[in-house]
Amino acid sequence: MSQFALETTTGDVFTLGGAILVHDNPSELEFLFPGRKARDVTGTRCPVRPWKDHPEMAGVRWPLRREDFR
Repeated sequence: MSQFALETTTGDVFTLGGAILVHDNPSELEFLFPGRKARDVTGTRCPVRPWKDHPEMAGVRWPLRREDFR
């Protein structure tokens, strides 16, 4: 399964607790975070953690439903 991370303004990727925050759908990440680019990090040797586990994403229903954001 492919994994995608969001790039920061410096070109790094967002992390939480030392793990790269990932999601399986780059267009959903870019929808949730307009202006950010998703990067394929499939196969990285770094620890990864799903975006849905980020404490600030607790109010987001997964799988993502775009109609929840209208």
